Amino acid sequence: MIEKIKETASFLHSRVEGDMPRIAIILGTGLGALVDHIEDKQYIPYTEIPNMPVSTVEGHSGNLIFGRLAGKRVIAMQGRFHYYEGYDMKQVTFPVRVFQAIGVSTLFVSNAAGGMNKEFKVGDIMTITDHINLFPENPLRGKNYSELGPRFPAMTEAYDPGLMAEADTVASNLGIRLMHGVYVGTPGPTFETPAEYEYFRVIGGDAVGMSTVPEVIVANHAGMRVYGISVITDLGGKDIKEVPTHEEVQLAAQKAQPNMLAIIKGLVASI
Repeated sequence: MIEKIKETASFLHSRVEGDMPRIAIILGTGLGALVDHIEDKQYIPYTEIPNMPVSTVEGHSGNLIFGRLAGKRVIAMQGRFHYYEGYDMKQVTFPVRVFQAIGVSTLFVSNAAGGMNKEFKVGDIMTITDHINLFPENPLRGKNYSELGPRFPAMTEAYDPGLMAEADTVASNLGIRLMHGVYVGTPGPTFETPAEYEYFRVIGGDAVGMSTVPEVIVANHAGMRVYGISVITDLGGKDIKEVPTHEEVQLAAQKAQPNMLAIIKGLVASI
């Protein structure tokens, strides 16, 4: 794995114009419009990058994008990889390892999520304050490489308190309703049953999705600061009768994305 990471990082160094960014952003379902706000863009398709998987999900493109956002050098991952696509956890989180190798120190992760917090509405944006990992495999399982991180990394502050506080300030200044909550990560690809939504709520979850948690675990292992944000695209529970579809999730995320983009741009500007 170490050799693959080095090979991919070396390829990016050879292809990217300008300095390597210290900030990386993983774009979730329906949230790809951030790339329109990146200036001086350089696209590198996943298909051209050694060892990089390829996203198979509708709504997820397949590019690394280098450029400037809010005056800062960034790398944006346009299309992420999911456990339900058949990838193992090392493949799902491989891009985060490459980010680590090129010098990224701050990671932003975004996603579309189903809400079970009774205060949430469709279209709300939620700062992820913590997560519950219900994936059947941990991305750190197996041999630990000390040059990547410690054998037993703490997850006490998996999401950076300073970035969360700054997000609150940005949202308040912009008049955006920004919720806080715990994200439950599940393997998918099925949407949750009403009973599962209730179970996730009872164990402390506010929103649920099929991504993010593995990437955040690896980013913490790598010593990165992490900020996570979810768009609540549907609601679930025993009293909710609507049946979610992937198309509806994408549409709800697209409607909410201007507020999410404003928060991320404000956070990037503050770093």
